[in-house]
Amino acid sequence: MAQHETDQQDINDGFVVDTENTEEREQAYRERGTARPITVVGNPVLHRECQDVTEFDDKLAALIDDMFASQRAAEGVGLAANQIGVDLKVFVYDCPDDDGVRHVGVVCNPVLEELPQEGRNLDEANEGCLSVPTAYAELARPDYAVVRGQDAEGNLIKVRGTGYFARCLQHETDHLYGRLYIDRLSKRDRKDALKQMAEGTPRYETVPND
Repeated sequence: MAQHETDQQDINDGFVVDTENTEEREQAYRERGTARPITVVGNPVLHRECQDVTEFDDKLAALIDDMFASQRAAEGVGLAANQIGVDLKVFVYDCPDDDGVRHVGVVCNPVLEELPQEGRNLDEANEGCLSVPTAYAELARPDYAVVRGQDAEGNLIKVRGTGYFARCLQHETDHLYGRLYIDRLSKRDRKDALKQMAEGTPRYETVPND
């Protein structure tokens, strides 16, 4: 790796550098990992707050590798651990922002910062989820997000995103607290999203809900 590691923070503003060597880093993760099937809405692990990550060890590193492999297999831009059935607060991402800049990284124990009301600009855009396959709905979210947490070694980090990447950070943090994007929709829109899911066929392997 060149000048910066994934978990090294920019000395000027304290935010993690996640835009360098993105192809090499993502490829290394997923080549070590094994893709797992995706849990879907209705699976209990998706509907409760996950456990905090307390052990930053080889087992966590292997999970992160599997998460990157699973994310790529499902053609996603973000993936939370409970989406592959693991009850831990960790998510990975490989997501562009609205300027087309690619961001790749890992966040454990994420906490979304509250934005001041005067600094919030809502972005109305379609949103989807690997755990609600083939369904999309318009959902307003702030177009800027800051998430604090820890990296795979347990170091404190913070990640910021704009536009589509901001949406990704909010979406994945929600997952780890037991909330799907459809839970933020009106009853009518939620029903429509579930109908889309029922009528569609996922392009990736999913875990059936018994």
